[in-house]
Amino acid sequence: MTDALGWRRKFGVIAPSTNTIVEPDFYRMTVPGVTAHFSRIHIRDQNMDGDAGFEHLLAQIREEIGAACERVLTCEPEAMVMGMSAETFWGGVEGNRAFVKQIHDLTGLTVTTGAEACERALRLYGARRIAVVTPYQPIADDNVRQFFTELGFDVVAVKGLRCPTAVSIAHVDERTLREALVELNAPEVDALVQCGTNLSMVGLADEAERWLGKPVLAINAATWWMALRSNGIEDRVHGAGRLLREH
Repeated sequence: MTDALGWRRKFGVIAPSTNTIVEPDFYRMTVPGVTAHFSRIHIRDQNMDGDAGFEHLLAQIREEIGAACERVLTCEPEAMVMGMSAETFWGGVEGNRAFVKQIHDLTGLTVTTGAEACERALRLYGARRIAVVTPYQPIADDNVRQFFTELGFDVVAVKGLRCPTAVSIAHVDERTLREALVELNAPEVDALVQCGTNLSMVGLADEAERWLGKPVLAINAATWWMALRSNGIEDRVHGAGRLLREH
């Protein structure tokens, strides 16, 4: 027996309770027969103003993520997708591997993370020199830089928007993000990467690739692309960037 709507694949998605962007983003990029089922990590204190605040936010995620995984398993998903990104970059390459192992051990399912999705996309494009925009505080930006550097990428610049709360990430407007992309778009940069799943960038990234003439990876689009392709779903999606449209 297969699910009436998710007859090709049911994804279990883990996201912070404060995130209002990743869920509608995944829905807008869905394809027939594929469904995403969200489980929320309870964030009781959403303050992330400064490095200490950001680390406290991650501590809450680590404390609650097991319960979130346990809840989503009750709908019998066939693969896991991480609807959050900071924790997937934390501790560099080894930190990402440990995180994937943790989720796999909790669920018994394959796991898609934003960090690995960005790596795969950058290698697909042959990009070596990158610039990154995030909603994070400096400590998280350092972990993003560490992850990509350990993989052999040259991180030319990281622009952290330093959003003061987890919810306020979703309040960043298109103009701010557009200006960040223009600022980061040095001639030597091969590709631009956006981190932070609560930062609304999918539509803008699709447009920016046209006027910048290079890959612009919105992390929600990259994550969804990896989830689909890793599970044998080859449908093309328009309006979410070259990655889902062409690869």
